[in-house]
Amino acid sequence: MRSPDRGGARERLRRLNVTTMVTVNASVGTLLVAVDARTWWDAVILSLGVAAALVASARWTASGIPRFVLPCLVITALVWIAGVLFVGGHTAFYGISVLGPLYAPKLQRHRVVAAVGLIAFVAAVGTARLLVAPADVPEALLLYVLTPAGVMVVVTGGMFAGQVFYDLVEELEQSREREAELAVVRERVRFASDLHDIQGHTLHVVKLKIALAEKLVRSDIGRVEEELREVRALVGDTITQTKELAYAQRRLNLSVELENAKNLFEAAGIRVRVDREADVDERVNELLGQVLRETTTNILRHAQATQVRITLAESGITIVNDGAGTAPLSGLSGLSTLRERVGDNGGELTVEQTDGRFLTAAAFSNGRADR
Repeated sequence: MRSPDRGGARERLRRLNVTTMVTVNASVGTLLVAVDARTWWDAVILSLGVAAALVASARWTASGIPRFVLPCLVITALVWIAGVLFVGGHTAFYGISVLGPLYAPKLQRHRVVAAVGLIAFVAAVGTARLLVAPADVPEALLLYVLTPAGVMVVVTGGMFAGQVFYDLVEELEQSREREAELAVVRERVRFASDLHDIQGHTLHVVKLKIALAEKLVRSDIGRVEEELREVRALVGDTITQTKELAYAQRRLNLSVELENAKNLFEAAGIRVRVDREADVDERVNELLGQVLRETTTNILRHAQATQVRITLAESGITIVNDGAGTAPLSGLSGLSTLRERVGDNGGELTVEQTDGRFLTAAAFSNGRADR
C-alpha cells in the first residue's frame, strides 16, 4: 500500500513532466508550422499534426495508454502523408515523432516491433516524396527520409531508455515495500512469540498445580490452599506481564533491541548507522530499549525510509530517519504512551518531523531514570 505523501509526490512529478512536454512541443510545433507553411491551408494541415501531439502529451501518464492515442496517431500519420505528397512540408512528421516515441514504450507486448514499424513508416512515406519531386533526389532523401527517420530513432531510443529506467525504479520500489511489509510481519511474529513465552509457561505451570491440588484435596487441605495461592499469584503476574507486553512496557534489553532493529531495517532495504558516543547507563537501558523498539516499528509501518541513524549516549538515544514526508504522521499512539512513561521516570521524549526527516530522542538527566 503506497503512502499518500508518495502518491502526491508522484502526481506532482507527473504534472511537471506533462507541463514541460506540452510547453516544449507547443513552442517547437508552432515554430515549425510558421517556417514550413506557405499558405493558410498548409498551416491548417501542419497544425493538425501538432495539435494531435499536444493532446497526447497533455494526457500522458506514467503508465497505460489512453484510448484517444490511436486516433491522434492516425491524424499525425495522415498529416505526414499529406505533408510529403501535397503540402511539401518536410516538418510534417513532427506530430508522429512526438506521439509515437511517447507511447510505443508503454505497450505491453511488441513494443520494439511497434517502434521499428513507426520508424519504417516515416521513412517509407518520406521516400514517396521522390514520386512528386523526382528532380530533387538528394534534397528529398535528406529532408524527407534521413532527417525524419533519424529524429524518430533518437527520440524513440531516448523514450525507451526512460521507460526502462521508470520500470526499474518501480520494480525496486515494489520490492522494497514487500521487504518492509515482511519486516513488520516478522515483528508481529516476534510479539506473538513473546506472548507465547509469557502465557504458555504460566498455563503449563497452572495446569500442573491444579492437578496436584486435585490429588491433595482430601488428604492435605493446607497444601491445596498453598498451591491455589501460588496459582492466583502466578495468574496475576501473567496478567501484568501481558499488559506490559501489549503497551511496550515489558523489560527489554537495549543491546538485543539494537541488534533486532538493525536486522529489521536491513531486511527492509534500509541503511543503518549506529554511533556510540558513550556506554549507556544500565539504569536507563530498559526504557531506551522500549523507545528503540517502538520507533523501529513506526519507521517500518509509517515511513518510506532509506536510511536510519541511531546515536547512543550515556543518558539517552536518538533515532533519525528520512522518508517521513511532509504530511503529519498518524498512528503514533505508542510514542505518546512512551512519552508519559519516560516523563514519569525523569526523562524527556522528543519527537520532531522536519523536511522529510523524523527524529525520536529520549534523554534522562544525570544519566539515570528515577525509580
